[in-house]
Amino acid sequence: MSDLSLFFADAAAAELTDEVVISTRFKEKDGQPVKWKLRAITEEINAEIKKACTKKDKKGRIEFDNNEYLTKVAVEGTVFPNLKDAKLQQSYGVLGADALLKKMLLAGEFSLLAEKVSDLSGFNLSLQDQVEEAKN
Repeated sequence: MSDLSLFFADAAAAELTDEVVISTRFKEKDGQPVKWKLRAITEEINAEIKKACTKKDKKGRIEFDNNEYLTKVAVEGTVFPNLKDAKLQQSYGVLGADALLKKMLLAGEFSLLAEKVSDLSGFNLSLQDQVEEAKN
């Protein structure tokens, strides 16, 4: 049996982050595409997002807004650019990080961003993939 301390908070890997090109439309001064800094979201944050995206309709049925969910996951997983920056939002004529993402990205770019945050957060890893990754 392994030592339980292997599961203590200070033994867990630091926050998972990655730098990814989400769009070639945003370029550095040297012409290279800007890399976005993304982070994994915890299940605690995921549960809060799910709750915010779940509503009861007038007939008492529970409805889940998947588009809102994906937007909120993408926002929470984006470290850079700072989507909450007022000047960035003003430049697109919107208020709020959710509205900013929808305005600044093309549909495919948005899908890529949501996919990358999901990947970092472990949604696309099977148990076998996780075992193989742990071995390496």
